[in-house]
Amino acid sequence: MKKLLLISLSFILGAAGCSSSKQEKPAAPETVRGMALYTTGTTQVPDFITAVGTVRAVETAQVSAQTMGNVISVSVHEGDSVTQGQVLATIDPAQSQAGLDRAQAGLAAAQHELAAAQTERSLTESTLKRYDTLYQRKSVSPQEYDEVKARYEGAVARSEAAQAGAAQARAAVAQAQTAFGYTKLHAPFNGIVTERKVDPGALAAPGMPLFTVEAVGRYRLEATIDEASLHFVNMGATVPVSVDAYPDRHLSGKVVQIVPAADPSTRTFLVKIELPADAVLRSGLFGRANFSRGERDVLVIPKAAVVDRGALKGVYVVGPDQVASLRYVTLGGPVGDQLEVLSGLSGKEAVVLSPGDREIGGKRVEVQ
Repeated sequence: MKKLLLISLSFILGAAGCSSSKQEKPAAPETVRGMALYTTGTTQVPDFITAVGTVRAVETAQVSAQTMGNVISVSVHEGDSVTQGQVLATIDPAQSQAGLDRAQAGLAAAQHELAAAQTERSLTESTLKRYDTLYQRKSVSPQEYDEVKARYEGAVARSEAAQAGAAQARAAVAQAQTAFGYTKLHAPFNGIVTERKVDPGALAAPGMPLFTVEAVGRYRLEATIDEASLHFVNMGATVPVSVDAYPDRHLSGKVVQIVPAADPSTRTFLVKIELPADAVLRSGLFGRANFSRGERDVLVIPKAAVVDRGALKGVYVVGPDQVASLRYVTLGGPVGDQLEVLSGLSGKEAVVLSPGDREIGGKRVEVQ
């Protein structure tokens, strides 16, 4: 009886095990037909070192005050175009005018004194000539002749002193006129006002910057490059330049200067790249210059293979079993009509082209 029960129990357990095995057998994956695959591979692309910097005007001038006084008028604002010599601001000229008037009065007095001294010199010279003739004839005593000669020499000295005084007075007038000219601040060249630091009523002092004027039409990119990459930069070389504010514009710049001293805090060198004339360029824009260093091998995939998953990018990779799985990748920049893959894929892997919005992860892929 016990033997019969054991046989029956073994039969039941065996049947239950068989039933369980049949239930755990995985179902065949769904098949997706008509898909196209792309086998990843590497290609050679130009290799660049990117140096970032700032666009600056080739000609920039800070217009500073050269005399002290209250600013009584300002005739320009930021963004105004100016021509060379145009008045930007006026400083109260009262003090300078007084100095000019005083210098001109001194010049007038010096000129009168010079005229009197020259008249005296001419008169004593004529007298000396007459006495010289009389002295030769023994008609005047030596003492009388010496007195006349001394008066002439004194007149000559006074005349020369008067001439020096007149020259000094003219110099004083010129200095006063220059000081009076400092009461008006002029544009140094044709350009645009990029900065205004003064308003009417402010007190200006010598050396105080009041305006910044930049010449329009000529700009350069001042970029920095590290010391290890400096040997890739050559004077006169043509380099592609891009400006972040206008990503669709591609400029061709020329290296015109490499500052020979490095910045001791960053160990970088300043490279100045002249840019072509472009109406959209403005001082202060952020730019990039690409210096060639040969070629490099990159892994690329077609743009059509990339699927978006929020902020992430992925591709469907088809394994040897023809089943697709979603794999997230890190992408670089464009390489022609393809994209560089920085991580997530290796060479000779099959990826699905144009999966669209379909979710094909875990499904068998049949090529069209």
